[in-house]
Amino acid sequence: MLRTALAMGLAPDAFWRLSLREWRMLTGAPAGSTPLSRTEFERMREVWPDDG
Repeated sequence: MLRTALAMGLAPDAFWRLSLREWRMLTGAPAGSTPLSRTEFERMREVWPDDG
């Protein structure tokens, strides 16, 4: 877990101050999150096209 925290840029002292709930919030997937479908992605591209 400490290696993961370090890879996330979290200092060891900050890691040790985290509660288990905070750690899970930092490392877990957001509740109900799913990848975009191709259709959703295409709609998003139409609304916010790349300028570059």
